[in-house]
Amino acid sequence: MARKQNSNQIYQQVVGELNSGSLKPIYYLFGEEEFYLDRLLDMFSKVIPPEQKDFNFDLLYGQDVTPAQALSIARSYPMMAEKRVLIIRNFLNLNKGGEETGSARGHINDFINYIEEPNPTTLLVCLDEKKPPGNSNVGKAFKKHKNVGFYEFERMPDYMIPDWVIDWVRSHHTKNIEPAAAQLLAQFVGNNLQLLSTEIDKVCTFVDTSDTVSEADVKKIIGSYREFGAIELKDAIMARNMEQALYISEQMLQHTKSDTGELIRTVGFFNSVFVNVWQILRLSEKGISKNQVQSELGIKNNWYFNKLWDDASSFRYAEMPRIFEALLDADRSIKGFSTLDSTSILFFLVKRIIG
Repeated sequence: MARKQNSNQIYQQVVGELNSGSLKPIYYLFGEEEFYLDRLLDMFSKVIPPEQKDFNFDLLYGQDVTPAQALSIARSYPMMAEKRVLIIRNFLNLNKGGEETGSARGHINDFINYIEEPNPTTLLVCLDEKKPPGNSNVGKAFKKHKNVGFYEFERMPDYMIPDWVIDWVRSHHTKNIEPAAAQLLAQFVGNNLQLLSTEIDKVCTFVDTSDTVSEADVKKIIGSYREFGAIELKDAIMARNMEQALYISEQMLQHTKSDTGELIRTVGFFNSVFVNVWQILRLSEKGISKNQVQSELGIKNNWYFNKLWDDASSFRYAEMPRIFEALLDADRSIKGFSTLDSTSILFFLVKRIIG
């Protein structure tokens, strides 16, 4: 069975359709990853040249219009142009939209007939955070009809972020980035792709004359030259070096502007680390080989996967419940469900992880 595409692969596919001009008459784009939805909305908006937009481009919001009003625009023909574009955000709110006095509201299911016979001169793009209910008639029509590009954009899992950084730097800045630098960016910023792309822009602008972004470049622009950070703490924990881990923990808290912010970032980072460790140990327990595990997780970069594999080798599958419980307790303590101070919270977490 073919592996499910991730959001970046789906995004590249839709961009390819846009660039080649081989567009379907209707698109339904949905999911939690707004980064891709916003970028595609911008690209679909540019299908119509600026001088033709006044009469041939409409951006509607489902809560503001009725199905009948939206379909009326979709069925209308362009003025002095070959095509018109209609984008409907919050599509599933259409039934809640306003109506003019005396007008027929219509129903969202009225789009079924349009899906079957779309206006060949209109490009209709529907966006929503959610997909239409799979058991609804309109949901089935959007998902299955050949006239519709039906794409879901899920949030990228944490373990895929370093690979995403490498691909984004290469495709949008025609540069390479060292795997260690990509991991550092992922650690500093997390899986917010909008923030990540912004920070990548900063770093690539800084190294404008160089073809490769290094770990030192990342530290200069978005990080700091602190001697110790979450990655150094992780290495000490993976080595089961309690003394070194506690020393690094203390240094991290002494050299931060906000103990709470540092704790939140650190707990989030270790949650991501141990989700990766758990995934590897879970698959290894089934007798799956290292190469198969890498393929199963969809991690392309060998350097990054080997680091994850080494991390996982420091723990046993049976230890995972204890570690996730420790992370949950630390998260609750940060949020006020404890009287422990910041140093105690981090020290206690480190001790419980190492065991």
